[in-house]
This record gives sequence, C-alpha cells and structure tokens, in this order.
Amino acid sequence: MKVSPAKENILKKIRQALSEPTPIPFPQSEGNSSVFHPSKQEKEVEFAEQFARVQGKFIYCADQTEMLQQLKLLIGKYAWTKIFCRETALLKILDGPLKGLISSEGLSDADAAVTSCELLIARTGSIVLSSGQESGRTVSVYAPVHICLARTSQLVYDIREGLEFLQDKYKRGLPSLIALATGPSRTADIEKTLVVGVHGPKDVYVFLIDAE
Repeated sequence: MKVSPAKENILKKIRQALSEPTPIPFPQSEGNSSVFHPSKQEKEVEFAEQFARVQGKFIYCADQTEMLQQLKLLIGKYAWTKIFCRETALLKILDGPLKGLISSEGLSDADAAVTSCELLIARTGSIVLSSGQESGRTVSVYAPVHICLARTSQLVYDIREGLEFLQDKYKRGLPSLIALATGPSRTADIEKTLVVGVHGPKDVYVFLIDAE
C-alpha cells in the first residue's frame, strides 16, 4: 500500500518517539500517597453529602428491618407495582416482605431495579458496579429508577482505595466491566442545558445499612 510523504513523516516521528522514550519530568512527584486530603468526617457522612450533590437520594438504615420499612414506604409513595431484582442474596431478603412486587423477570417493564454494589466511594459519592455481580451490566442502567442496597463496610474513601480492594477481591482477573455511577444519568447540550435520565435511570437511591 502506497503511503503519502506526509503520513510517512508522521509515522517516522512516532517510531522515533517510541524508540527514545521521554524520561519522567518530575520523578519526585510519582508516589503512592493520595493527592487528596483525608476527610475530616465519617465516610458515611462524606458519601451522603457528595451523593446528594449529584442529585442522588440517600437513605441511612440502622439495620435490615429499617431498610425494608423504608423501601416499602418508597414503593407506596410512587405506587410502583413491579420491582426487578435478579441477585439471589437480595431476593432472599426482599421476596417475603415485598411478595407480589419483586420479580426476576421482565426488566423492560419494571418501575425500578434493585441491585447490590461492589463498593461506595465516599469522596465522589459514587457507586462502584461490575459485571462480576449477578445483576450484570444492564440492570442498574435499564430501569427508570435504580435502587442500590449497600452496607457501611463497603464504604471506601477514594477511587484508588476502591481499585486496590477490587484487585485483592478478584485475584484471578478483574471483571470485564467496572463502572462508577455518580448520581442519575445526565447529559447536556452545547448550551449547557442539563437533561436527566437520557442514557440511564432518572433517579438513583442508595439504602446504606449499618452492617458488616
């Protein structure tokens, strides 16, 4: 295949750059310490504040019983008739108290979807999800409302700490997808008009249970 002189010149420069890598300009800046100052408040409070800033809805629960009570109130408030969940551990918890509402089939017509999560990132108010979970890739983004049930033991301060945790958990290889969901889906046009729920859920709830 014939290559134009201009393209050949660019390729030549790329090959030269690869053969003579540029040294790190500021080697002293490369370290293992976090660039962020540690939070002066508890991670639960930090997460709740950051999550609320990105339009997330946070519910703190002292135990599983309170979580079920709060979830029932939420379902009743919006008169939801179908809640999708496919995670075995969550179905054991929800199927009895929410009998007739919980289903592991028909995500397309569900009012909301319930999932667990890998972790919660306090500094950014993010939910860490992965394809290694039973919910897979689609459940948290397909339904109009995403409800995440998490435990206080799943809280970490920043993304770096979260990635280290996942590397330790999945020693044989990380899942093919690791996603950080920071509040409801939102996008904006060139005039910065924000629209919520275009590419994912319009509302995201985190029920944080005080448990290991």
